[in-house]
Amino acid sequence: MESLVRRDLVGYSSASNLSFNENIKNLIRSGRKIHHFGFGQSPFPVVGAAVEALKDNAGRSAYLPVAGLPELREEICSFHERHDGVKFNPENVIVAPGSKELIFLALHVFNGDVIVISPCWTTYKPQVLLANHKPYVIQTSMDTQWKITPHGFEKFLQENELTGNKLLIMNNPDNPTGTCYTESELRDLSEVFRRNNVIVISDEIYSRLNYADNHATLPKLYPEGTILSTSLSKWASAGVGGLSLLFLICSQLGYHVYPPELSDFREVIRSAASNTYTSAPSPMQYAAIEMFKNSKACDDYISHTKRIMGLVADYCHRELTSVGLKAVKPGGGFYIFPDFEVVRASLEKRGITTCSQMCEALLDEASVALMAGGPAFLRPVDELTTRLCFVNFDGTEALSTSRKIGLDKPLPNDFLLEYCGPVCAGIESIKTWVTKQLAN
Repeated sequence: MESLVRRDLVGYSSASNLSFNENIKNLIRSGRKIHHFGFGQSPFPVVGAAVEALKDNAGRSAYLPVAGLPELREEICSFHERHDGVKFNPENVIVAPGSKELIFLALHVFNGDVIVISPCWTTYKPQVLLANHKPYVIQTSMDTQWKITPHGFEKFLQENELTGNKLLIMNNPDNPTGTCYTESELRDLSEVFRRNNVIVISDEIYSRLNYADNHATLPKLYPEGTILSTSLSKWASAGVGGLSLLFLICSQLGYHVYPPELSDFREVIRSAASNTYTSAPSPMQYAAIEMFKNSKACDDYISHTKRIMGLVADYCHRELTSVGLKAVKPGGGFYIFPDFEVVRASLEKRGITTCSQMCEALLDEASVALMAGGPAFLRPVDELTTRLCFVNFDGTEALSTSRKIGLDKPLPNDFLLEYCGPVCAGIESIKTWVTKQLAN
């Protein structure tokens, strides 16, 4: 019998980050003590206003408009006007059970060439393939802080003879590197995008976790060609895991905001949505409305969580680079992307030549779980970069203590050790392992 699977999808695998997390969780359940730096889930409790509103609206079961409740779309626009200084029209917003779904639908609908950046989130390329596109991969390096540059991007378009419709997916702040584009950098890139008629899906899911509170949003600089993609799952801890028992009645809530110039594209995606998910869960939509309306609670939550994550990021960068690892200092999100090149010679003596092999050694010898850079993040197999998610701590007490201290005072020197201890312990294990390799 002929295969039921499309030829280009033979050997297609599940999301690598989810598979990795499941494997590590199984090891932990079996009794292994592991420093789990392999999965980027918010460590903090869900925004309190959202939890109470979700409880109050748990009984709502009616189907809602495909694009989301009009009031929710209005609140989303008000939220971005306050935080990003951009005015959106609620008619251009589509709400869904997660931004991942909307990116996938956009790729399915789009007619043209799709570009992804190396390194990038593990799901972008698989979604491009699933949507029956060929992914064009533009490489970056630590020298440019893992960012694309105007000259490099234009050269890439020319070398690949991309002259028709073009769609670029970019993440800012970035997963897996933690790097953030500045307003100046985005302005220069916008000129290239505009000149070459490039549509950009700007995935800004970590925007409210920009540690310096200076997030630069692309729709502000390239409004006519940018689709804003984001969700509540990261900054508001409203992913399935973050909602604990409440996940039984709802799921993630994400949304896209389209420019008026792409209204035809938006409408086809809205129609496609009606044939895939119908609408985001009713309880979650009503809860999100109440949460967005409580701007004081949202802003307080954002301010405390991002300063805690900024402290953790600084610590990870400082300590990892102290033993010779190289890494760009994260500016937002949950991640750092260290390069273990310093131990290559020592590892080669042991027959370890790939990043995956190195990560296996780290797990076996130091009980540290890291995701290898490699193909999952569109990096070379032999490059020794890894994604480290510094969220393996319970953020409930950390958030409570930060609030008690107040935003007008700095967090004390012992804050990390007391409230983010698992991160510190895991980083020390990495440092000890690296030091041993260098001694051999």
